[in-house]
Amino acid sequence: MPQALLDEDLIARPGGRLEITTPALVLDLDALEANIAAMAEAAAAQGIALRPHAKTHKCIAIARRQLDQGALGLCCAKLGEAEALADGGLDSFLLTSPVTTARRIERLLDLKARCRELLVVVDDAENLRQLGAAAAARGAALDLLIDVDVGQHRTGVADAEQALALAAAIATHPNLVLVGLQGYAGHLQHVAGYDERRSASHAALDRLGAVKTALETAGHACPLVSGGGTGTHAFDHEAGLLTELQVGSYIVCDVQYDAVTLRADGVPPFRPALFVYSRVVSASHDGFVTIDAGSKTVSTDGPLPRVAFGADQGAAYAISGDEFGRLELPPGSSAPKVGDLVALQVPHCDTTINLFDHYHCLRGDALVALWPIEARGASG
Repeated sequence: MPQALLDEDLIARPGGRLEITTPALVLDLDALEANIAAMAEAAAAQGIALRPHAKTHKCIAIARRQLDQGALGLCCAKLGEAEALADGGLDSFLLTSPVTTARRIERLLDLKARCRELLVVVDDAENLRQLGAAAAARGAALDLLIDVDVGQHRTGVADAEQALALAAAIATHPNLVLVGLQGYAGHLQHVAGYDERRSASHAALDRLGAVKTALETAGHACPLVSGGGTGTHAFDHEAGLLTELQVGSYIVCDVQYDAVTLRADGVPPFRPALFVYSRVVSASHDGFVTIDAGSKTVSTDGPLPRVAFGADQGAAYAISGDEFGRLELPPGSSAPKVGDLVALQVPHCDTTINLFDHYHCLRGDALVALWPIEARGASG
């Protein structure tokens, strides 16, 4: 028989939340579902489609909830993520990073054979040649988006001239089909001010629009234009260019996005839904206690986690090693005791999620499920 998961015995037990083995990644299902519904409603009101980014959650159960709320399909940053999710029966993916090397391209074509829809981006002539040759050898056709650098300077063609050269090469290859463009302004998603972020995003979309115009003028249709993200979702439809949004972090709303004004009225549209539960393991010193959540448990590539409960207001988290964190306590506050439960709102959701094998899923005080993070650490 398969080995029982840690804490599986707590499922449906009243107050089971308080007994969770720490450190644990804890998902508030009511908040998650409210966030998924809020983004779906916003996109419907804007007349734009959603293709959420699975690089955030890496989880089949969450992906299915997004699809149930009307998402077209899923974005994946890596081929391995899409493979892991396809193993769970999901079948519509946009790979938002180039797929390079012969071994990866063979895996791409294997994935294509079991998917209803598989789209892949390209920004390089030699990579395009390799994709075409491999597709021809398999008797398959690949649907491609030309990736356009709109200011992030990570991937994507630099200008319309490069895009035109790729489009011309695609047009001459019987196994390759140009279906559109991608332009992701990842460098703008966390610009804190609403007006500044909106202005910068529209400028980035102007660059993408210029490439689209050049391609269409040359006879290359681009019916699909994919981009945007959680930080720019409120206004990217205004340019009338994007056909879909690649939103990701909205599902849990981490500390990074709490610092961003996501709506013009300043009202947060999404609720914090993801926490790391930890316990005090030492309280031997004045002014701080040590908890069992260190750099192996919370991402350290952005802000620090926020203490959600378990310590007096003003308590601040600090990394204290691989396995441990420190709660700095405000003067005059009461110190948590050894064994006390502490909840941390995750600082950067994508990279924190990738540290865990499962979500502990809560409704109120009850642990109701353990969801595997199937694409955690998936190879490229």
